[in-house]
Amino acid sequence: MVATATDTAPARQFTRPRTALILVGAAILLTLLQYSGLLPAALHRLPEAWIPPFAAWLDAGFNFVKDDLGLLALTRFLTEGLEWVLDVTANLLFGQRRWPFLGPIPWTAIAAVAAVIGYYLGGWRMALLGGGVFAWTALIGQWKIAMQTASVLVVAAPLAFVIGLTLGIAAWRYAWLDRALKPVLSVLQTLPFFTYLLPAVIFFKVGPTAGAVATTIYAIPPMILMTTLGLQKVSPEVVESGHMSGCSRWQLLRHVYLPSARTEILVGVNQVIMLSLAMVVLTAFIGMPGLGAKLLAMMGSFKLGRSFEIGVTIVLLAVMLDQMSKAWALKQPEHFERGTPWWKRHILLLTGIGAFVFFCILGQFVEVATDIGRKQNFSMGSEIDQLMKDFLALNWVNAITDGIRYFLNVQVLIPFRNFLLSIPTPALILLISAFALWLGGQRQAIIAALFFGMIALSGWWDRSVITLYSVISAVALAMLFGLPLGIAAARSDKWSRRVLLACDTAQTFPSFVYLIPAIMLFGITDVAVIFSILIFAMVPLTRYTIEGLRTVPAEMLEAADMSGATRRQKLWKVQLPLALPTMAIGFNQAIMFAFFMVIIAAFIGTQDLGQELQRTLAGTDMGKNFVLGICVSLMALTFDLTILKWATDQKRALGLGE
Repeated sequence: MVATATDTAPARQFTRPRTALILVGAAILLTLLQYSGLLPAALHRLPEAWIPPFAAWLDAGFNFVKDDLGLLALTRFLTEGLEWVLDVTANLLFGQRRWPFLGPIPWTAIAAVAAVIGYYLGGWRMALLGGGVFAWTALIGQWKIAMQTASVLVVAAPLAFVIGLTLGIAAWRYAWLDRALKPVLSVLQTLPFFTYLLPAVIFFKVGPTAGAVATTIYAIPPMILMTTLGLQKVSPEVVESGHMSGCSRWQLLRHVYLPSARTEILVGVNQVIMLSLAMVVLTAFIGMPGLGAKLLAMMGSFKLGRSFEIGVTIVLLAVMLDQMSKAWALKQPEHFERGTPWWKRHILLLTGIGAFVFFCILGQFVEVATDIGRKQNFSMGSEIDQLMKDFLALNWVNAITDGIRYFLNVQVLIPFRNFLLSIPTPALILLISAFALWLGGQRQAIIAALFFGMIALSGWWDRSVITLYSVISAVALAMLFGLPLGIAAARSDKWSRRVLLACDTAQTFPSFVYLIPAIMLFGITDVAVIFSILIFAMVPLTRYTIEGLRTVPAEMLEAADMSGATRRQKLWKVQLPLALPTMAIGFNQAIMFAFFMVIIAAFIGTQDLGQELQRTLAGTDMGKNFVLGICVSLMALTFDLTILKWATDQKRALGLGE
């Protein structure tokens, strides 16, 4: 029996690679038959008669729910309440001239309160960050548009938190709900943002209301996941002590489970805030005023300097909110000795209230303390615009960009796109399935075949292939730049910190800011699309390469040094193999970022799913919008599930845990 098991072990070991090679061989055969004209047309692309009318079915379902079941009437009723709340925040933050007729709050008062909160959370540095960001926003002349964005953010983020926390608790309490929510959340996290916008417009009107709804829904998934994770990790000993003290079920949740899961819940809050800020900027596409709308307007007129200033403001707001929410997650509750006076226990609260009142009164007498006019601000947008135009007009710059554009377009990108489009549909499905089988296993291969088969049945196969071509091209180029950069930076603490800071900055820039330099350098071409995606996709590749290499156990490096390995041998034989599971997360995120950014790149004028999604915003075609969004989601989920499965298997094989 032992001999038989030993004899069959190699056969089992090579089953996956061999099967993957067979699938690749079948794909090559189908492609060669297509090139030779011997493949039936139905095997190259599905005939239109075979494609189910998913969009029409979905439209009928949406219309039934919207009209016959009265969902539209319900949402329009809810809209009135949401509009009232948004009017209040708008009036307070930038003066909407509606109830309660108290706004706008002076920028100095908000900056002072932010500084006090920052000091409470992280000391003087955090205070300077909190107050400084709001001071920058006012001094650069962007206060009103920033407050237009903030007026929606302060409504959407708390809503997402409350809904996400409630659903997370319910999913933790009921296993069947957790199982039902997980696939839904996976799809929601990979759906392109355009798919959130159209339903919000139809059910909640154009403008801030639709923007708040879309932002809320977009930010809910991580809150649900982190709440469920935190509650599941509460140790049984802590729960047992709660039972022994006679707690009821509600008391257990309030006084035992939630405090024990505080860190995970606050991490979820951090993600909610960051996603809300990202989405509230993108809702400019549906008439949401604020920083996003101004940025889109500046992009439309190619004003790079002004766009850059707005982008910097969004980055600073994102960094401030990120750092403060992280500090909140790490900060432990303060305890005071019995008998400490109330004012000593709440000295910072009183300081914040006092600063707020002082600057509100000051604003009544000193205009600049409330509002900084156009002629008083320090905006350098026009100067930056002129500087960039002068730079781009240089002969050597034009020569370089023209050369890159010609080489990539003519020699690389267009041939690669045409090659992918020439592959028969079943052949490409076999290739994707072979990749998933080789990397992830049989289950991932079946999922890949199922998902891409659904895309083929959607009727949008060619558009999906063009989307996939953009993602593959951008991620491949991002690897050429991002991996060497990460490897080089990982050699020293100083450069690791610098590059990671640059990654943080690049990631918090509004995504469609990258379209402007791409268009100005390379025109309306595929190179501009790939370039804009490339920058966004490089961030996780570089970050996780650095983190993976920097976390290689020191004893492994010492063993390599003792065996006489050179720096190159140590990198290739020790560091990279051990860092690959962590780097795989970077590959996965790069692909997810690329799928997100390729939809943004539709603004350039692509021919992929993003372009079709953008067109649906001009009408009420929810069925088509949803089908297109699901196509993007299915492609992203295929790579997500496959790469994460491989990373998990590698960690287990290396003894690094799940």
